[in-house]
Amino acid sequence: MTNRTRVAVVFGGRSNEHGVSCVSARTVLASLDPERYEAVPIGITRDGTWVLGDADPRALSAQDRALPTVDEKGTALALTADPSRGGALVPLDGADAVLGTVDVVFPVLHGAFGEDGTLQGLLELAELPYVGPGVLASAAGMDKEFTKKLLAAEGLPIGVQVVLRPGAATVSDPDRERLGLPVFVKPARGGSSIGITKVDSWDDLDAAIAVARRHDPKVIVEAGIVGREVECGVLEFPDGRVEASVVAEIRMPEHDADAPAFYDFDTKYLDDVCEFDVPAKLDDDVSQQIRELAVRAFRALDCQGLARVDFFVTAEGPVINEINTMPGFTAISMYPRMWEATGVDNRTLVSTLIETARARGSGLR
Repeated sequence: MTNRTRVAVVFGGRSNEHGVSCVSARTVLASLDPERYEAVPIGITRDGTWVLGDADPRALSAQDRALPTVDEKGTALALTADPSRGGALVPLDGADAVLGTVDVVFPVLHGAFGEDGTLQGLLELAELPYVGPGVLASAAGMDKEFTKKLLAAEGLPIGVQVVLRPGAATVSDPDRERLGLPVFVKPARGGSSIGITKVDSWDDLDAAIAVARRHDPKVIVEAGIVGREVECGVLEFPDGRVEASVVAEIRMPEHDADAPAFYDFDTKYLDDVCEFDVPAKLDDDVSQQIRELAVRAFRALDCQGLARVDFFVTAEGPVINEINTMPGFTAISMYPRMWEATGVDNRTLVSTLIETARARGSGLR
């Protein structure tokens, strides 16, 4: 057992997706093959304090519609120099190095200050291999404005959107004409459907912008797209191969008058109201087209490791909605479920991600 790979599983964080990250970490920790890997759980509190986490995945379970959080029990960490590795995170009290002794990092962080390239840059400085895309792809994938710019540059199908930067109060009349109704108002750099509002009347637009700006000063206003919501997972293997999973579909219950207007945060993580088809009931040629587009989107952002690409299937064909560079790993998350349906169970999926990160290494490549 002494030759096991030490894997730092980092979770929590300062974003509004803190709780989702904790639940995702539960799945990752539970899926680590104990014969091959030694888990080093590291939590980040909401205020940014690093602590040694609980090695028992059950401590990271949602209970009574409440998601778990990282508290400050444990050893606080800070960035210092470690001559043996060129720089690493070590305990403030000078005890044995933590990240300085691990072989690879699995940053199960969603949202700002974790999924957006910030942590990836820190790990590059520390010369530590890590799971998932690098700095550029992580930053571009988090920012919906630049995601679509890169996808459009590669000729990939995207929807219509308007970007409201700080100081831009609302959408101009010409842009309203171009967008049409309904629209979806979103934080530009967020996930888990937090801060999103569906707007069916322009009278409600400004209030929706205010909601989104509680989470991000830059706001995206997207044209509503009529179509089926589907997702596809992309996975890179240690030998450099990139493959797409089966396609999955998310369906809101049409018979329930009290159901949310769209796939929002509560629907995703707290309620049990959505229906899923894994694989989606699509014609084979449509599924194949979506899988090919997912891989092209992965390459357009120069991703590594993994990504989940979300689509609308319209009468004119698939349209890419967004890309997630560290998708959820919760019990109901679509990324692991799609790969399980493709023939890759959770333990194999997590091992593949870790070994791909190790094969890639750190630095320019």
